[in-house]
Amino acid sequence: MTQTPAGSGLALATHGLQKRYGTRVALDGLELSVPSGVVYGFLGPNGAGKTTTMRLLTGLIRPDVGTIELLGRPFGGRDRHRLFEVGALIESPSFYPYLSGRENLRALAATGAHTPGQRIEELLELVGLRERATDKVSGYSLGMKQRLGIAGALLSDPRLLLLDEPANGLDPAGIVAMRATLKHLASTGKTVFISSHILGEVQQLADVVGIIAAGRLVREGHMEELLLGESVVRVRVAPAEVQAATTLLRQLAPEEGITQVAGDDGWLSVKIEPDRAIEVNRTLANAGIYASRLETGSDLESLFLSLTGGGQQASHEGTFFGLAGAGRPRGPQEEAGPDTWQGGGGAS
Repeated sequence: MTQTPAGSGLALATHGLQKRYGTRVALDGLELSVPSGVVYGFLGPNGAGKTTTMRLLTGLIRPDVGTIELLGRPFGGRDRHRLFEVGALIESPSFYPYLSGRENLRALAATGAHTPGQRIEELLELVGLRERATDKVSGYSLGMKQRLGIAGALLSDPRLLLLDEPANGLDPAGIVAMRATLKHLASTGKTVFISSHILGEVQQLADVVGIIAAGRLVREGHMEELLLGESVVRVRVAPAEVQAATTLLRQLAPEEGITQVAGDDGWLSVKIEPDRAIEVNRTLANAGIYASRLETGSDLESLFLSLTGGGQQASHEGTFFGLAGAGRPRGPQEEAGPDTWQGGGGAS
């Protein structure tokens, strides 16, 4: 496979990655190009190969075919020490339940490159866990464990951060704080690679997006460029008038360009330029249908569904890979419930 040219500015690249589990093809020639210093959103339906990709990038499994480059250099099975420059959280983090949050971070730090004790305190503050640092992890909520996992991934101040569903367990305020922190990390030159199914959050957070389906890359590029052709006008009518409104709006957009937004609250999405919103409103009003809300924007969800077909397949279980080492013990079943990250953008 062709290697990425030196000086290409890529933090991560894959070339022709293939991986099978028995007869099932998880990855089928995956090609990724992740620039340095950006937040990269890695999207795909369940079963598309996202978690397999994350495991390959951290050396937890090996590809059947293809190559990986991390931070400008080839990465293989004998390069585990290279992961001191990479922080990763793959699916739900697992910790020693009988140790405190601080003690877990110390244990994780002891398995890798030297980490100053002050770094642990800084990270506990960053993710909003300083006041709970002496509590046993067995008493942590799902969101608290997620924040502790992100702190673990940041222990060695990595240049590349790989996060699988980082918003898992966080409430809306916590997600906003996490977004600010990850954007700050990218602004300092770090690369943040995020696998997520929350398309609205990725649209607000990511600079560059890669979308995969059936183990292959189907679209990759800067967010603004990808959404140029995905402008939509959203209109809300009474649920009983949705069908009539859909018929009327076919005057303005092709049938496949009009979709009912998930739920039964009367929202319709019309794939036309935002400056034609007045036409949508006028067309409905002339027929006696009055919109209660009208919005414009660019829709990552529409692009995602058009490229992937909206298919959802079962995915297999993931693993926590701390920056300093793999194979952490799996804790008790995660308790449900939201949590708030009080940290901000002061990461280093």
